[in-house]
Order: sequence, then C-alpha cells, then structure tokens
Amino acid sequence: MNVGSREVGEELWSDVIVVGAGAAGLTAALGAADRGVTLLAKAPLGEGAATGWAQGGVAAAVGSDDSPALHAADTVAAGAGLCDPTSVERLVESGPEAIERLLALGTRLDRASDGSLAAGQEAAHQRRRVLHAADATGREILRALVEAVRREPRVRTFAPAHAEALVLAAGRVVGVLARHDDGRRVLHRGRAVVLATGGIGRLYRHTTNPPEASGDGLVLAARAGAVLADLEFVQFHPTALAAGADPLPLLTEALRGEGAVLVDERGVRFMVDEHPLAELAPRDVVSRAIWWQLEAGRRVFLDAREAVGSRFAERFPTVLAACLAAGIDPRLVPMPVAPAAHYHMGGIATDGEGRTSLPGLWAAGEVASTGVHGANRLASNSLLEALVFGARVARDLAHAELAAVARREALPELPQGPAASGEREAELRDLMWRRVGLVRDGQGLAEAVERLAREVTPAPPGSLGAFATAGWLIAAAAGARQESRGGHFRCDFPATDARLAQRSFAVAELDGAYPRLRPLGRSDRDETAVAQ
Repeated sequence: MNVGSREVGEELWSDVIVVGAGAAGLTAALGAADRGVTLLAKAPLGEGAATGWAQGGVAAAVGSDDSPALHAADTVAAGAGLCDPTSVERLVESGPEAIERLLALGTRLDRASDGSLAAGQEAAHQRRRVLHAADATGREILRALVEAVRREPRVRTFAPAHAEALVLAAGRVVGVLARHDDGRRVLHRGRAVVLATGGIGRLYRHTTNPPEASGDGLVLAARAGAVLADLEFVQFHPTALAAGADPLPLLTEALRGEGAVLVDERGVRFMVDEHPLAELAPRDVVSRAIWWQLEAGRRVFLDAREAVGSRFAERFPTVLAACLAAGIDPRLVPMPVAPAAHYHMGGIATDGEGRTSLPGLWAAGEVASTGVHGANRLASNSLLEALVFGARVARDLAHAELAAVARREALPELPQGPAASGEREAELRDLMWRRVGLVRDGQGLAEAVERLAREVTPAPPGSLGAFATAGWLIAAAAGARQESRGGHFRCDFPATDARLAQRSFAVAELDGAYPRLRPLGRSDRDETAVAQ
C-alpha cells in the first residue's frame, strides 16, 4: 500500500486511537481502556509533554472558603468576554472530582500541617486554590498517569511514533498514518481518533514549552477540514528566566502568588502603576507591561528574596535549580525575566464532550478549543482542563455508538519536505516572535501571513511545511481580529470592541495555490455539528 512515495508496511486495528501522551491523552486512554486503545506518542512516555513542564499547579475549588462558582467567576473574568459559560461550568464543577482521581492514582500533592491539600495563590484567583507538588506539579501528575497507563493491558502504546496524517473515508476519520521510531509507516485503523497533541509554543523564538509543542495536531485537523477556533489567542507567560536558553526556563506564577515582585533595573516596582492587582494581574497585562519595559531598553527582574528567600529549596526546587544552572542564586539576587510563548487558547473546535466537526474525531487538552479559556487562560486551569475534558472524552467514547470502519479508503499523499530544524526554522520562529507575538499590527501580520504562506506544503508534522502551516493559521486569524482582547493585542487597534465579543471559528483551505482561512458564521457552525 503506497502513501505518496512511501510504503505503508503494516496495518493495526483498535477501537480508539489516542494521539498524544500528556495529561489529556493519558486520561482519555485510561478512561476508554474498555474499548481497547492504541496510544501514539511523539516521544517516550513521560517525556516531551508540556504537562511535565507545568510548575505552578492545578486549580480546583476544594477549599472550605471556595466554590465552583467563585472559580468560574475568576475564569470568566480572565477570559476577557469570550469564555463559553457552559464549558466553564463543566470545568469548575468537575475540578474536585478530577483531583480525587489523581489522588486515587497515587499522585503526591503537597499537604498542609492538618493533612488537607495545600493550596497556593496565583494571579487573578480570588482564593488560594492552586494545588501543587512543590513546583513540579505537572511532572508528578504525569508520573502518576504514565504509571497507570503502563499497568493497563488494554492500552497498547507506541512511543515514539509520529502521526503524519488523519485518514478519512466518506467524510469520517477512520485512522491515523504514523511513522514509528524504526522508520516503518503504519496505518492505525480505528472507530475513533482522539487528538491530544498539545500546543504551539515551539513556533516562537522565546517559549517555555518543550520542542515537541509545534502544533502537530492543529495541522493534522486543519488539513482534514476540521473547524478551528480562536486561533489568534496565544498566551505569553510574563516570567521566563532571561538567561539565553531555548526553551526558556519558566519562573512559575506561584512565586508572585507568594509575594515576589517585579522591578526594573533601578529596583522600582512598575506593576503597581499598571493594574490594581499589580503582579497578580492577568497574564496578558503583566506580560505586556514587561514587554514595554524591555522595549524601552530597561531590564526587568523578579525579586523573591524577601517573599521566598530561604524557602526556595523546599517550595521552589525546580526554579532554584534552573537559576543556579544559569549562575543566578535567587535567594541572594533578583532573577532576570522576559515574556515567552506559553499556551494556546485556540485550537480544534470541540463541544463539551470533545467532539469535533469531523465524525470520528475527538480532541482534548491544549490542542482543543472548548471555549473554557476565552481570550486569556486563568493560571493553572490548563492542567485542570486536560484532566476534566480528557475524562469527558473517555466517557463519551464509552457510551458512543462508534460507526464501523470501511476497509478501503483513499490514503492521503504525503510529500517529504525539509525537516523543521536549523536556520529556516529559526527564521520562522523569529518571524512569529516579531510579528505575531505580544504586540501585533496589521502590517506585521500581513508580512507574517505572506512569508509563512510561501512555506505551507502538505508535508507531514515534523516538516518545515507543517511548522509554517501552524504559524500561518495563527497569523491569519490574528490579522482578521481588528481589536485587542486578552492574549491578542494590536497596537493599531488597541481598544476592545464590544461588537467583537464573540469567538472566532474558521476552516482552513490549504489545497489551492495560496492558503486561505475561511471564517464561519453562526449558521455555518451549526451546520458543522455532527453526531459521532
């Protein structure tokens, strides 16, 4: 069987195929195990997932002074008018249950002296509701989930295995073409495919994400014709350690929650003049305030000497280790910081069960756009979303009547294309940072769209063509939204336009001579709704 010029040497079957092994993918795989699951991961289990890099924690309303309603209010406030209220309700109401599942799997979260779960404070939260495992919460959650998957005989894992294309028959997703680590191309057939491939941070010159976060799932879905949503909204974390690394080490928001302050090179706190919440303002506000300081030629530092000091080794060992490796002792001196690409609020449009516009295809985690985050994600809601909606996808799969899959279908052509690495990738990452970064304008976005469009090809994820396609999708969406809102700031349209307080949905048309992002109105979106 040929795929373009490449041989597919094997076919494997399972009811459910999950692509991605972060919190969302592992949760979905475990929950759907009764169906029989094939799990495809780009890196060995426990590696390469942004979940493992999450420091601050997982937000959930488990405290006696807290409630899902308060958590929802904070989520909606951070989302700058674009949160889907039903999705937010699902997230916050399911938070305590998601934490109980983690604990049942053996996840070791920090405890207070009375034995209750210890909770930290982060920006834009009214309550201390961020549960943590020191400052390596994601790593601990990933450990527990990976161990559970390894114990589950009904989940068959291939890792590393790179998903190269979704396979469709009569408009339905019926499988995944994957390149395994030994070079074989394998056709994985299934009644349901779940994309949980993570985000797009690698597209930017400065990021806190692992190199694997290059928009693979977004490109796979876009090429298959799935509806996409809110692509223009990229969150930049305010405080990455400005020490020249790639990726940049994250300095968790929990540091500011514990009282660390931002100062310029003169030692002056500048956030008190920017927002009533100062350092605990929403991330987009803090990131742009730092950006403007840097653009004015001033350096910015996070000073945690008084707030944390001698407690660094116990409370923030990951941060301490990263700083010491860069020759900085945060117990003695402030830490140099800069914003970096951190999270994508946009992605594949899904409903509350993770169903996409394509029959047979579900999505969960950062690659999905559920409407939970609106235009700007509330701190520590990302792990929660992955856990909650990964479980919702699994429950939906457990009860869905999955259609039988035809044994014959047209396989997509997959031209090779140069790999996404080296000088050309670096040029595109610089372009994304300069033109599609924290501060955007129409001229810069048009330049990015034109430059990226020249690189768009049907080559599979891992290629320069796929890398450029992911960047082009974001740049094109950002050019279409002529206002500033949440993570999307345009200096030529600096105000928020009340008339544009709605999510953006589109379909990518990538087969012609020039790519096009076709916006969908409400009636168009209703027509794309499917019964899986």
